[in-house]
Amino acid sequence: MNRNIEDYIKPGARAHLVGVGGVSMAPLAEVLKGKGVEITGSDMRESGTVERLRGLGIPVTIGHLPGSVEGAGCVIRTAAVHDDNPEIAAALRAGIPVFERAQAWGAIMGHYKNALCVAGTHGKTTTTSMCTHIFLAAGRDPSVMIGGTLPVLGAGHRVGHGDTIIAESCEYCNSFLSFAPTVAVILNVEADHLDFFKDLEDIKVSFRKFAELVPSSGSVIVNNDNAGARSIAHGLDAFTFGLEEGAECTAENLTWERGLPDFDIVVHGERYAHVSLRVGGMHNVSNALAAASAAYVLGVPGSAVEEGLASFTGAGRRFEKKGVFNGADVYDDYAHHPDELRALLTMAGTLGYGRVICAFQPHTYTRTAAFFDDFVEVLKLADVAVLAEIYAAREQNTLGISSLDLVRKIPGAVYCPHLEGVTAQLADMAQPGDLILTVGAGDIYLAGENLVQKQ
Repeated sequence: MNRNIEDYIKPGARAHLVGVGGVSMAPLAEVLKGKGVEITGSDMRESGTVERLRGLGIPVTIGHLPGSVEGAGCVIRTAAVHDDNPEIAAALRAGIPVFERAQAWGAIMGHYKNALCVAGTHGKTTTTSMCTHIFLAAGRDPSVMIGGTLPVLGAGHRVGHGDTIIAESCEYCNSFLSFAPTVAVILNVEADHLDFFKDLEDIKVSFRKFAELVPSSGSVIVNNDNAGARSIAHGLDAFTFGLEEGAECTAENLTWERGLPDFDIVVHGERYAHVSLRVGGMHNVSNALAAASAAYVLGVPGSAVEEGLASFTGAGRRFEKKGVFNGADVYDDYAHHPDELRALLTMAGTLGYGRVICAFQPHTYTRTAAFFDDFVEVLKLADVAVLAEIYAAREQNTLGISSLDLVRKIPGAVYCPHLEGVTAQLADMAQPGDLILTVGAGDIYLAGENLVQKQ
């Protein structure tokens, strides 16, 4: 039976959200409640997010209990929740329709004139955050859904009243194919999530389908510098951005001051905005061009691009300063793909520190195995690499792989299987003038936070 989620998220309906404390489930609960839907939720643990939802009048149960779905018109789940979850199983037995989180967001997007969806293998959170700053500066009062915390919002989401929704759009499990973009930004298309996708060609098929969701009145925005992004845009009337020749939106007069870029954003040969970024690295120049391109096609003035990007200091866990220990600056970053790690360590090398010490926690066994040689080469860019054990996330170690395998290939690298050991190792190494980076998509940030607390 093909059920339409629109019929189940109307005013007066009741929806139960499984995993409601998640980064894109919590804003979904808030948005649906704002539409007049009665919301209940469940999560595995108490958190600040759960407390906030309760404060908004949304009851949240801790633990997954079959009885929690009783009386719900529909159940909406996060991608990590499968059919064997007790609540999902109970809903299916009772004939209660179960929808994916992405389907709900897609339905919500249909109510906005502009749905700006930012996709790509990496750079999504930062670029979505940059777009948010720009549209706030323009007074467009956007709704926002980001897969991370943005300091200006104090959260990863915002419920606005304007005609634009800005959403980070993830390809994992083809989630973004449930979205309804009117503007699709494609930052890059690389091999990743190979526990779901077969190979790079499979990923390209997914991104092409995403681009084709955009109506003829909308815009597909593509990174002209990225071969994968260019290839999926073939035959589409795409708007291009990039640093290499031939892009419609590019950077000119680029200079660097203490590791930070200053440049003109030029569209079709005319200056659109002059930007001084407060985040470093060529990858962030590219991300800024992507955000500016989205603003341009949606009629945002260049002055709002200037103002918005001038106030952007990074999203949470994106080169985020944690503090100082023994004269060493301690930063954290979410990089977990070799390309992200290369961009981070290359940028770090331009900042003038005596040494760059990188404490890295690989994320998932499948990704570590798929990109093993790449991780070895990239981690050599750090002066010292400290490796925590692989963060399993949703996986079992059926491959018999360990961070120790990486350490054996990287000269001078140190293996610390547990976070306590990482913190102790960093404390022992830290010297004035060092840059200490805790890097990965798991819980490696705790090692840096614990280090700073020792000061």
